[in-house]
Parts: sequence; C-alpha cells; structure tokens
Amino acid sequence: MQTLAPNSAPPPPAEPEAARRATRRPSTPRWLRRVDPGTALLALPLVLVFLYFSWGPIVRGLVMSFQRTNFVSESTWVGWDNFTYVLSDPLLPTAIVNTLWYGLLCLVFGFPLPVFLAVVISEVRHRKGLYSALAYLPVVFPPVVAILLWKVFYDPSADGLFNTVLGWVGIDPLLWLNTGSTAMPALVLEATWANAGTNVIIYLAALTGVRTELYEAAELDGAGIWRRIWHVTLPQIRGITVVLILLQIIGTAQVFTEPFLFTGGGPDNATTTVLLMVYNYAFLNGDYGAATALSLMLAVVLCVFAGIYQLATRRLGRD
Repeated sequence: MQTLAPNSAPPPPAEPEAARRATRRPSTPRWLRRVDPGTALLALPLVLVFLYFSWGPIVRGLVMSFQRTNFVSESTWVGWDNFTYVLSDPLLPTAIVNTLWYGLLCLVFGFPLPVFLAVVISEVRHRKGLYSALAYLPVVFPPVVAILLWKVFYDPSADGLFNTVLGWVGIDPLLWLNTGSTAMPALVLEATWANAGTNVIIYLAALTGVRTELYEAAELDGAGIWRRIWHVTLPQIRGITVVLILLQIIGTAQVFTEPFLFTGGGPDNATTTVLLMVYNYAFLNGDYGAATALSLMLAVVLCVFAGIYQLATRRLGRD
C-alpha cells in the first residue's frame, strides 16, 4: 500500500468530464479543414455563375408560376390561380394520357431493342467497332433534321417510302401521321431509332464487365445463347438497366420535339403531350404564368416518381 509523504499535498481532484467539454473550444468541422482557401476562392466565381444560370431560371420559374405575366405588361401576383386554370383545362387529361401512352410504347419497344443490339454486337467476333458505330449513327443526326427526314418517309400516299415497302409485302398504304391510331406509334418508331444508339453504347460498356467465367460455366452446363443472356447477361447488367429505365421514363415524360415537328399535337390532339401544352400556353397564348405552373407540376411529379423508383429499386441496383 502506497502512503503519502508527510509534507506532500494530495493531488487535485480530477476535473469532471462535463466541465472539460464545456470549456473546450468548438472545433472546426472536418470537411471545412480539408478545404484549401485558395482553391475555394478560385472555384467561387464558377460556382456563382453555375448557380445564376442553372438555379436562377428555376427560382424565376417558381416565382412566375404564381404570377400573371407576358413579359410585356407588369407582372401581377395571382397566387394559385395559374394552377387552378391549368388543372381545369379540359385538354390536360388528354395530354397526360398521351404522354403516358407515349412513354409506355417507348418502354415496351424502345427498351428491349438496345439490350438486344448490345448483346448481338458483343457476340460478334469481327468488326465489332463498325457495328457499334452503325448503331450509334442515328444519334449523330440533328434531331430536327432526322424528324423532318422521317416526315418525308411517312408520306401517306402510295408512293411514300414506308408505304412502298409495305406494298412489297401486300399491305395497304397507311396514313401514318394523319390518323390518331397510328400517329403516336409513328412518333415512337422514330424516337426509338434516334435514341437507341446511346443506350447500345452504354450496354456494350457494361457487358465488358461481365465475367467470362460465368459464360464458360453456363456453356459447360449446356445453356444456349438465350439462356446465357437471361441467366447471366441480364442479371449482371441490371444495375445499369435500372438507371437507364429511370432516365428513359423521365425523358419520355418530357417529349416535345417529336409531336411538335411531326404533327403539332394532332390529329385531333392525339399527340398532344404535357410539354407541348406548356409550349402552347407560353408562345401561343402568351400566358407564361400558366406555362411555368404546368412545368412546375410536371417537375414535382417526376421528382416524386424518381424518389419512389429509387427506393423501390435500391436493393436491385445495389445487388
């Protein structure tokens, strides 16, 4: 047992932990300590320019959705009147149904095609780069040029290019863009041709990461090419597939160029979409408040859908 010397003083009592925490100076956040002041100073102008030109129009549009303005007369604050006007428009349900129909057709026909082309190109032994370039070639065409070219192909007369091809197999000429039953599928056909190339390249890049030993094991088990695609290829690229499906749905919900240049929303509003209504509000009616209100509602719906989609597919994409 240790004893204290006669003249030695007892040690001071230990300072309570709570008192030490109270007197401790607040520390700088770790992320702030990692920031170099010179780098932050150089990046500040770029960040400000980005915020001004990227988020500035978003904030301005949010304000305009509660105003009545045509950029000529003075803006007046109308509150929720723009949203009430848009929701009471009898054309809005038709535009929503057309947009959903367009998105469904693009998903059914436009989604499997890039996967199929990517798998076929990946299985080719020679000139794989040439086939990849040919698959991506439609993306190189300017969208307006491609649409105007296809509009010529959709000539409803018997001498039109597509109707001539149909005549070779004994099918009567179609009116294509002139009837409501064929106008939307015609738009989807051109959009699939124009946009599939980007997804083909992405899938080809994803297929390079598939382990070859999985294919070898499947071949040893006697699996044919279609079983290898179903049980090996598709599960290995499902993370990319989840992301591309989300991007395709968001893109099809904002379709504008095709219905605007092909049909102008006709015939009989069969191809009128939500974004085409935004255009009509702004540039035909001069009601920018209603246009921004409808744009804001579309953005909110897409944000909610994207959030739900990410939560529903998080485990699938991670696996």
